[in-house]
Amino acid sequence: MEQETRNNMNGKQIIQLAAILGALAVAIGAFGAHGLEARLMANGRLDTFETAVKYHFYHSLGVFLVGILALIKPDWRGLSFSAINLSIGILIFSGSLYLLSITGITWLGAITPIGGVAFISGWLGLFWAMTKNKN
Repeated sequence: MEQETRNNMNGKQIIQLAAILGALAVAIGAFGAHGLEARLMANGRLDTFETAVKYHFYHSLGVFLVGILALIKPDWRGLSFSAINLSIGILIFSGSLYLLSITGITWLGAITPIGGVAFISGWLGLFWAMTKNKN
């Protein structure tokens, strides 16, 4: 059990990760709105960039909620898996859309669904944790 605990994130670490992810969502969104608007409009990717920011923010909040649950239920297995997958989803899904929006490199859109799968895995991991762990 000790080895398992060392390899998983605890509630505090998950919330710290969520705080960083949330701050990045705000910073990237503001930079896009104020510093990149002309480029995004020229690339025809303003909507794509906004989608990336929305998913980034929504899933940052998801990571935060998983962290709160991990504080309340520190012995529950699967919460770290959920937080990590939601974070990977942000990196790949939103990250690929950010790059696509700024650079116009369209093949980056082929990577985006991998991030979507990570989002789904994160949410299903949370479902598993809620189902398998005792109150």
